[in-house]
Amino acid sequence: MQVTETSAEGLKREFTITVPAGDLEAEITRRLGELGRQIMLPGFRPGRVPMQILRRRFGPSVRGEVLQSTLQTSSSEAISERNLRPALPPKVDIVSAAEGADLEYKMAIELLPEIPEPSFADLGIERLVVEVPEEEVDRAIERLAEQQRKSEVIEGPAENGDILVFDVVGKVGDREVPGTSGTDRQLVLGAGTSLPGFEDQLLGAVAPEHREVNITFPADYAAEDLAGKEAVFQIDVKEVRRRLPITIDDELGKAVGLESLSELRQELRQQLQRDYDGASRLRLKRSLLDKLAETYDFAVPPGMVELEFESIWRQHHAQQEMQAKIAAARRAMPPAGESDNRVEAPAAGASDATGSHPGEAAVLEALPAEEPGDGATASVEVAVAEAGPTAGENQESQAEEALKEAYRKIAERRVRLGLLLAEVGRNANITVTQEEVNQAITREARQRPGYERQVLDFYRQTPNAIDSLRAPIFEDKVIDFIVELAKIGERKTTAEELLALPDPTEEDPSTN
Repeated sequence: MQVTETSAEGLKREFTITVPAGDLEAEITRRLGELGRQIMLPGFRPGRVPMQILRRRFGPSVRGEVLQSTLQTSSSEAISERNLRPALPPKVDIVSAAEGADLEYKMAIELLPEIPEPSFADLGIERLVVEVPEEEVDRAIERLAEQQRKSEVIEGPAENGDILVFDVVGKVGDREVPGTSGTDRQLVLGAGTSLPGFEDQLLGAVAPEHREVNITFPADYAAEDLAGKEAVFQIDVKEVRRRLPITIDDELGKAVGLESLSELRQELRQQLQRDYDGASRLRLKRSLLDKLAETYDFAVPPGMVELEFESIWRQHHAQQEMQAKIAAARRAMPPAGESDNRVEAPAAGASDATGSHPGEAAVLEALPAEEPGDGATASVEVAVAEAGPTAGENQESQAEEALKEAYRKIAERRVRLGLLLAEVGRNANITVTQEEVNQAITREARQRPGYERQVLDFYRQTPNAIDSLRAPIFEDKVIDFIVELAKIGERKTTAEELLALPDPTEEDPSTN
C-alpha cells in the first residue's frame, strides 16, 4: 500500500492511497477459496468446485466485499501509522477500482486540534450562596395554605372571593363559541381571570339561578373571528361556595402527608434551598464556561462546527414552527377550559396562582448546553440588526444569513468548549458509570408519570438515546472536577440578587 499526503491545511489532511492490484487479487482468491470449501453446487463434491466456476458465479460480489473491506482497513492503517486523531470519519473518494488495476482513492480527514494544557489555578469566578430567608418560607406556606383552602356551600348571594359552580353555554349569534361551554365549571369572583365585565355580571347570584351574561370580545382578541364580536353566555348557577379562612397549623402539614407544621416548614426550606443551590450552580457553570472560552482559543474542525450548526439550526426551525402552530391555534379559538373545575377566559376563572422557584436547566447532549453569554451569543440580535433595512425578499434573505452567521459562531464556541472539556475529562480519567446512567433513566421515567414503562423500554431499545444522557453527566463531572481544582470562592448574596442576574438558559439562542 502506498500513501501520499497531498494536502495539509490547518486541521485538514488529504491523502492519495494506492493498493496494488496483486494484493486485491490475492484477497479475492483467498475468499473464493473459503467460499468453495463451504458451499455445495450440483455436480461437484464438497470443496471441489473449480476456481473458474467460483469466479464466474461469485466473483463480482466477492470483489465488492474485498474492495469495501480494503478501503476500511487501508484507511485505518494510514491513520494509525501516522498517529492521527480524526475528529470525524474520513471521507473517501474512489479514483480507480477497475478489475485487474490498482485500487486508488483519495481520503480527506479533519483532525482533532492540539489542545493546550489547561490551568485552573486562578479562574477568578465565585459561587453565589443564598440562605433561604424565613419570610420566603412563610410565603411558601401561605401559598400552600391557599391551595389547601376549603370552602362551604352558602345560600346567600355571591360576593367577590366566592366560588361559583355553574353550567355554561356561550354563543356569538347562533354559533356556539368553542371551548366556552361546559358543566360544573368553577369561577372565583373578583380573581380577574375572565374578560372585563364577565365576573361583575355574576355578583349577587344565588343557587339555583339562571343568568345571561353579555360581553364584547376585545378588538385585539387572539381569535380573529371573535374580535370585537358580542357574545351571550347562558349561566345556570348550581352552587355558591364561600372560602373559609386560611388556617396555618399542624393540620396543614398533615394535609400534605407530614406530621406537623414544623416538619412542613423544614421540608419547604430544604426544597427552596435546593432550588437556589441549583440556580447558583447553573450560574457558576456559566461563569466557568465564559472564562474557559475567554482563555482558550484554538482551531476547531470545520466539520464538527458544521454539524453543531445544523443541530442548532434545526432546533431553531422546529421552535419557529411550533410557535407558528401555537399562534395559529390561538387565532382559531378562544382559550378553552383546562379541566372541569378550572376554566380560562372568557367563560370562567382559574385556580389561584402559585409561586415557582428556579431549577437547573437540562443540557444539550455532548456539548456545553448553557451557551456562555459572550459576544457570540449576544451577536445574534446584533447581527440581524446590522443586516440593515432592504426591500422585500432581499431583506429577509440578509436577515437569515446574519442569523446563520451568528449561530455558526456559537456552534464554533460550543465545539471548542466541548473539546476542551473532553480533553480535561480524558486526562483526569473521568468516566460515566452504568449506575449513573441508570439513575438518569430513572429520573427521566419519573418525569413522565404514567409512561414510566414506555420510557424504560425506549432507552433499552435505543442505545443512541443513552448517549444523550451520558454526555451531560460526563460534562457535569468534568465541571465539578474543574471547580474543585480551581478552589472557587464563595460569596453570600440575597435571593433577589441571584435571581436578578440574566437567566443563562435564555441566552442560548438554540433554545429560543
